[in-house]
Amino acid sequence: MDIPFLHPKSKTFPDVNQAIAERDGLVAVGGDLSPERLLTAYRQGIFPWFSEGQPVCWWALSPRTVLYPEKIHIGRSLQKTLRNKPYAVTANQCFPLVIQACAQVPRAGQDGTWITDSMQQAYIRLHEMGHAHSFECWYSDESGRLKLAGGLYGVQIGRVFFGESMFAVQPDASKIAFACAVPYLAQCGIELIDCQQNTHHLARFGSEQIDFADFSATLTRCSALPLAQEIGCGTVAVKHIP
Repeated sequence: MDIPFLHPKSKTFPDVNQAIAERDGLVAVGGDLSPERLLTAYRQGIFPWFSEGQPVCWWALSPRTVLYPEKIHIGRSLQKTLRNKPYAVTANQCFPLVIQACAQVPRAGQDGTWITDSMQQAYIRLHEMGHAHSFECWYSDESGRLKLAGGLYGVQIGRVFFGESMFAVQPDASKIAFACAVPYLAQCGIELIDCQQNTHHLARFGSEQIDFADFSATLTRCSALPLAQEIGCGTVAVKHIP
């Protein structure tokens, strides 16, 4: 199986459909994590995923797991937690801390992290350019000081939000961040959330799997549309949580 290698100076990618049919979605290896290459990749439904010491690997999965914001499902237990308001949720308050925590928090069945140092720096650059956003969940400790309980981050192009990773160090913190982030993103005009891979956690929120062709068509349409309002910085004010 021949795997295409990206030329350092070229920002184009090989055919995605061929990668799905012949290489389980592995589009190419190599290249860099420059903002231009990353944004070019995301616009085509391609994302980087590799481990420390490996070359950059670029993937496009089919079926693709997505969440349509208007279809989000909040279970009864989480609804009760949200009503009790044990946490505060913000947007873009500490992106570097969120991506660092996503890389460092231990995960069952995983040895190490795919969010390498180079990956962290690349997405911090995207954040500084306004293309990547974080949502933070805070709790008050015994002294009343706010501490980071959980959060998530992702990339935004037009009306598409590409979820990358989430973490929690307190019970339900990542779920609360997600449950508040999705309606807020919908208020901003987001029509499609790319979840990449299916998990039980996302399925409980109402994610679904679609063919890459359908995903690509929706991605092309939505990524070309401007947001209804900017994804801001500060407390997430959600008009309605389903």
